[in-house]
Amino acid sequence: MLQQARDRKAAHHYLLADIEAIPHDAGVFDLAWSNLAVQWCGDLRDALSELYRVVRPGGVVAFTTLCQGSLPELHQAWQAVDNRAHANSFLPEEAIDHALRGWRAYCHTQVMTLWFEDALSAMRSLKGIGATHLHEGRESDVLTRARLRKIQLAWPQPAGEISADVPSFLWEWIERD
Repeated sequence: MLQQARDRKAAHHYLLADIEAIPHDAGVFDLAWSNLAVQWCGDLRDALSELYRVVRPGGVVAFTTLCQGSLPELHQAWQAVDNRAHANSFLPEEAIDHALRGWRAYCHTQVMTLWFEDALSAMRSLKGIGATHLHEGRESDVLTRARLRKIQLAWPQPAGEISADVPSFLWEWIERD
């Protein structure tokens, strides 16, 4: 993702770092942007506080994150195979709102529907953004053709295509005081 941003010349400075321990002094950036990363942090408030710390007064912390209810089609399809979790659960909107308390924060929730030719394409894409990574509890089972066929048949297919609904907080930002 960082390379894509560089290729597009989207900013003047790029930093690959631990979002919970950014190796910079306070107040050095105009913008701290996190795209689909904060949901993997142990404590959302701590991660946002670290982003807030490195942004100068008058700057902005912007981020996107997945919220509870994301990927219902994926969960439904896997239920045809077994009753185990195959994707993480994400924070409810109320918990995200709670993490933003005390800051001038603005949020916009939007459901994005992603479309795929088949279940395998959908799972590969979702794996690419880390949506199917489990923090804990994953058993290592091989995805056989038979299991993939069950998933394909169980996945909702409006208009003959595989869809995945992703409720995300988009255009979410915190103005630095």
